[in-house]
Order: sequence, then C-alpha cells, then structure tokens
Amino acid sequence: MTVASASDQRFWLIPLYTAGVVVFSDMYLTQPILPQLSVEYGIAPATAGLSVSVVVLMIALGSLAVGPLSDRWGRWPVMVGSALFLALPTLLCALAPSFELLLAGRALQGLCIPGLTAVAVAYLGDRLPATDLGRAVGGWIAANVAGGLSGRVVGGLISDGFGWRASFVVFAGLTLVSGFGLLVMLPRDRAVVTSGGWRQAYQAMFAHVADRHLRAAYVIGGALFFGFLGIFTYLPYYLSAPPFGLPPAIIALAYVSYLAGVIVSPWAGALSARYPRPRLIMVGLLIAMAGIGLTLIPNLLLIALGLWTLCSGMFIAQGIAPALVNQLAQQAKGAASALYLVAYYIGGTLGGVIPGLGWQAAGWPGVVAICLSALALALAATIQLGKATTR
Repeated sequence: MTVASASDQRFWLIPLYTAGVVVFSDMYLTQPILPQLSVEYGIAPATAGLSVSVVVLMIALGSLAVGPLSDRWGRWPVMVGSALFLALPTLLCALAPSFELLLAGRALQGLCIPGLTAVAVAYLGDRLPATDLGRAVGGWIAANVAGGLSGRVVGGLISDGFGWRASFVVFAGLTLVSGFGLLVMLPRDRAVVTSGGWRQAYQAMFAHVADRHLRAAYVIGGALFFGFLGIFTYLPYYLSAPPFGLPPAIIALAYVSYLAGVIVSPWAGALSARYPRPRLIMVGLLIAMAGIGLTLIPNLLLIALGLWTLCSGMFIAQGIAPALVNQLAQQAKGAASALYLVAYYIGGTLGGVIPGLGWQAAGWPGVVAICLSALALALAATIQLGKATTR
C-alpha cells in the first residue's frame, strides 16, 4: 500500500471527486427527460423507464466483476480505462436514431460506470492512512450525491433549452475530460492479488446469499432503491401532466431535494454508533413512506416537502444499511458489500420499470402504491433483522 502525504492528497483527490460527479451524472441523464423520450420515440412511460433501468442493471452486473478485476490488474487501469471509455457510449446515446439503440448505449454506460464507482473506495483504502480515510470516503459520497443531482438538474436544464440529445453531448465531453484528468493526475497503484482468486471470491458470495440475515439486509437495499427510483423516475410524468403542466426545466429543479443526502447521511452514520442500526433504518423507512404519501396531495409546495422528506428518510436508511451488512458478515466483508450493491441496483432496475405500469394503470396513485409496497417490504425485513442484532 502506498500512503499519500497531505499535499499529495490535495493534488489527486480533486480529479477523483470530479470524475465521480461526472460519472454519476451520466447514470441519471434520462430520468428528467422521460416524457421527451416518450414523444420522440412514440413509447409508453414504462418503456421509456427502461432507459434508467438498463443502466442500473448493468451497473449491478458489472459490480460483480470489477472488484476481482481491480485486484488482479490494479485499481488505476480499471478506473481510468472505465472513465475514458464511458465517454463513447454517452456520445452514442446522443446519436441514437431508435429507442433500441439508445438502450444499447445506456447498457454500455452501465457496464463502464462501476469500473470507477465500485473501485474508488478500495483505491482510497489502499492509498490513505486510516486517519484520513473516513474524510476521503465522505468526500467521495458527497461527490456521488452531487453527481446524481447534476445529472438530473443540469441534464434537465440542458434538455429544456437545447433538446435532450444535447445533454448527452455535453456530458460525453465532460466524461472524456474527467477521464483524462484521472489519467494524468491519479497516482498509479499495483495489483493486489488475493489468495484463492476469482473462485474464492464467488464462493464467499454464495455463502453470504445462504445467510438469512444478510438476505434480509439485501432485501432492504433492493426495496429501498426500488421505491426511491420509482418515485423520481415517474415524477416528470406527474408534474408535466394536468393540473401542473410544468416544463422540463422546472421539473428538473425537483431533484434538488437529493441534497438532503448531503445533510442526513453523515448524521445517520454518527447516530448508528449510539443506537441499534435496524431501529434507525426503520425510522428512515417510515420517514420516506410519509414523504411519498405527501406527494399524493396535488399541491406543489406539499409535493416538494414530500420529496425532501422522502430523500431524508431514504438517505437515513441508506447511510446505515451498508454498515449493517458489514456488521452481519462474519468473513469476506468485501464480497458481502458487493452483493449489497448488486441487490441495491437490481432493486433500482425493477423500480425504473414496474412503477411505470402503475402509472399507466392508475396514474400517480398507482406509482405511489407500488413504491410504498416496496418500502413496506423493506420495513418487514428490517423488523426481522432487529431480532437478530442489537446494533
């Protein structure tokens, strides 16, 4: 492991965080423009939602491979190569003449994204002393939140002014620049080959799946992201329809509620050192469910309050659930965390499509009913875990 000095950290953490912002922005570029995609390609809302789901699904699949790959090849080539290559499918999405080709481009984006997002924390752990790691990881999480916000808000504003294809062109350029920033400024590392290789890594994953307590934790992650992504994916249809009739630029501002994650995640993490984690997750889920319920009231101020409440509850739960997984795993904690990410993103994959069927059947109440059911499932799994652990 190479330990970086304080001055060295200031030099290379900036391009790493910048790349994190841009890569997470790429992930959410289609979320605020789904109504435009429906018009452009003549497709139903649930079909348009596939442009979000396919990225999330490919991130889940890619996350299974990039960890062991970075152990064998080194973190640096995986991270830099992924960031640079991501610019290509991002640009191809802007040129897609059909929805099927747009989905293909989005799938390629999803395969590239975990090369940075699933490896960055391991890279930080390899290079930084324990005293600096917490602060650095906190900065990385903040970059993730900023990226999710940027993709939704900035992408939506660009789409409103210049068309949805322009947002992909802009972010393809930003992705390429951030990739070159990593290439030039990020310190190289050495491969850290673990004993047992790929076979041992995947044997550990099967053992974790067989653990009923870890399975419950994975249900929490998947159901949580299902409900959260479902609400925000179909929100543009709700706000662009009567009685609101809002334009894309105003709808994009609704995603500013994502900033609640910056506020509550560190606070929730600190509380988890004092109170039982399942209990805090339950509180977060109940807050999120209350926020979703508020969006049923056709008043823009109450809908905005509901979205902020939803984000606050979601990030309370999400700020604690990964630590709970780490606590429950008796061995191979990295494999346990990777499986949590897979479950989380698979839940998001389904959340990008299934609530769309609710929209087509019953409008916004249909979306709300499906998303609340997912969080109720997470709540039941949390109650089960509360009987197995005290913190």
